[in-house]
Order: sequence, then structure tokens, then C-alpha cells
Amino acid sequence: MSSKLRILLVGNGGREHAITWKLTQSPLVSHIFVVPGNGGTAQLANVTNIPHIKQEDFPALVSFAHENAVNFLIPGPEAPLVAGITDYFANNEQGKAVRCFGPSRSAARMEGSKTFSKDFMKRWGIPTAAYENFSDYEKAREYLDSVSHSVVIKASGLAAGKGVILPQTKEEAQAALREIMLDKEFGDAGDEVVIEEFLEGDELSILSFSDGMTIKSLLPAQDHKRIGDGDTGPNTGGMGTYAPTRIAPREVVEKIEREVLQPTIDGMKEEGYPFTGVLFTGLMMTSKGPKVLEYNVRFGDPETQSLLPLMETDLAEVMVACTEGKLSGTEVKISKKSAATVVVAAGGYPGSYAKGTVMKLDAVPEDVVLFHAGTSFAEETLKTSGGRVIASTATAETLEEAVKKAYAGVECIHFDGMQFRKDIAGRALKK
Repeated sequence: MSSKLRILLVGNGGREHAITWKLTQSPLVSHIFVVPGNGGTAQLANVTNIPHIKQEDFPALVSFAHENAVNFLIPGPEAPLVAGITDYFANNEQGKAVRCFGPSRSAARMEGSKTFSKDFMKRWGIPTAAYENFSDYEKAREYLDSVSHSVVIKASGLAAGKGVILPQTKEEAQAALREIMLDKEFGDAGDEVVIEEFLEGDELSILSFSDGMTIKSLLPAQDHKRIGDGDTGPNTGGMGTYAPTRIAPREVVEKIEREVLQPTIDGMKEEGYPFTGVLFTGLMMTSKGPKVLEYNVRFGDPETQSLLPLMETDLAEVMVACTEGKLSGTEVKISKKSAATVVVAAGGYPGSYAKGTVMKLDAVPEDVVLFHAGTSFAEETLKTSGGRVIASTATAETLEEAVKKAYAGVECIHFDGMQFRKDIAGRALKK
């Protein structure tokens, strides 16, 4: 692109703050508008929060883009992508296409429907857990009764990262099925469920840039999903991450690229919905090799907070290359350092929690960044506004050092009721 980028970034989480933070370092970027943004994006230079437009109001977003000479769209979360935001911006009634870094509505089905993505994996021979799809509660109930192996029950649609249940017993499995399909615990997302075999092993997240043909991955990261230390308590959107992981040496990552990532991109292109943007692949490292748990069609949260500080290439340059089909000629340079992120949540999360709690932040140590998620900043006052409030990310020469620094960053965060895990990267450090 010859002109400077005037970016419209949709979202308000820690991921969006991290993306915005990274993009402000690029000489290619002149201004970023974040809809709606948060207390962190509000305080960055050359960034404007647009809190009055809703993320799902595509006509209003397009009007805003035209009025403010926006020439590049970056949707952060999955919901607008699954709803077809990139198709709308590329072809809207207002007649002016805007370049988009993100997949089409057709490609976003890989996250929007677990049923669709599991069937895709079956067609293309991509290693994944054995599974069955159900839209009929009685049939699903009978199937659960008939299997002897441990299962995972997933709402097929979008459930904000919480639609995956890991029952310990048959009774728990049947109760979870009732909650999802009959009681509508996750709304319409549970109209269809995937019941799959429970896979043992260590989880891994790989985020890969793609222009529809080529794929270039960031370091493998590991997320900590449950609220409590030692992976106890309910699932959350993610309580912390670190990268690179020690469970995926270079040869394992190369095997995943050969057997999972490239076949996924090739399959999507072959089926007529090539993937542009960032593909997130969640894998389980089983005794029989890596198997895909799920695809997401955007940057992971909180993986992004650990991965972008380790990326040495200009993020805007890579994003533009993806939209122009030129990724193969663009180097994605990664630091040799390690990074760790500790998420600080509101008391009560992932259940009900207070909002509007006043926060105070001290100056952080060197190589530590605080990425805001559920925060708001108005009249010089920072307050909580969500469940996952803020995260401390640190980079260092070793993982041990990065973890220590990230926790030093947590000590600079103050608000009533704050909670966080004390064991981020604990399993890796034990090994």
C-alpha cells in the first residue's frame, strides 16, 4: 500500500490492546481508531477510542470508515468475523471497499461452527479426536450412554470461549448435555453439540499468519484456561500464557506445519474459501502425536499478549502482505527471548463480578507491559469494566526470568477483589 494506514480495529479486549500497541510502533501506520477500545488503548499515542459505535453495527462502522478516511480494517474478536464483517466492508451499499485483515464469513465457519470444522478435518485427514455431531437431544443422550471412553462436550456455536465442558462422570456428562441443549446455557450456540473423545496430553496454541496460500507461524504458546492454580475450577477465557513452550521443539512444530497447518490452508483454498488473517490452531500433544482441538479465526487472547512482544517484524507490514497475497516474500522475524503473561481478573469471575471498581497502576519494571482488557478510562480515572481486567506481560532471556518479571508487573496493579493464578508456566518450569 502506498498511502499510510488509517486503521479501524474492532474490539475491546487485551488482544486488541496488544495489537494496537504493536501497530503504533510501525512507521506504516498514521492513526488507529478502536471500536469501542478500552482504558489501555485510550492512552496510546495516535489512537482514538470510538465507544459510541457497536461492534455489530456494520453500516455505522462503514460510514465511520468513509468519514475518517480509514483504509484498513482489523476485526479483533470472533463474533464480527463469523457475522461477515469483512464481506460487508469489501462489498457494501456505500460503494467503497475497505481492505480487511481477516477471513470471509465462509472461512470464519472454522470457528463459528465446531461441527463444520470437525467435518472439515475429517475430509482433509487432519488429526483430531474421534467425534459425533448431534442436533437431537435424545440421540445425543443415547450416544453418551453407549460410550465407555471419557468425553468432551462442546456447544457447536460461539460461546465466548466457555462452551466446552469436561465432565468427570457419566452423570456430569448427561447434566452438561441437558444444560447446553435443553436449558440453553449458551443460547443458540448449543442448538448443536459435538461430543468427542477426551484427549490426554499438554495443550498448545499456534497462531499463524496466512494470505490464503502461504502460512507463517509465531512461536507455540500455552494457555491456562481454568480459573484456579493447578488447573482447578471452571474454564475461563484464559488466565495467562507463556511462549515458547518446551513441549514443542522445532521438529515438532515443523511436523504440525506439514500435517496440520498447511493442509488446513490448502483445504480451505481448495473448497473455495481461502483464509486471510491469523489462524489460531489449538492442539493436544498426545502420545500418538499432535491432534487438533479447535480452530479460531483470529488472534488468541491471551496468547497475543505474549506473542506480539516477541515479534521483531513490523506487524503492519505482515498484515498488509497477507491482504496482498505476498506473505511468501515477507519475513516474520521472532525474538529468541521468552514471554509470560499473567491475567488479573475481577473477584467472582468467571461467575458474576463487580464493574466500575477504581484501579491504580504503578510504573512497571523494564520489559513489562500492562495490556488492558476489561477497563475504562474517563476523566483521568481508570476503572474495571469486565471479568478479565488487565494482564502483565514480560519478556526476558529465559522463561524463568519472564515469569518472575510478569509477577513483578502484577504487583503494580491495584484494585479491590483482584484475583490471578500464581502458577503460570508452572508445569513447564517443573519439567
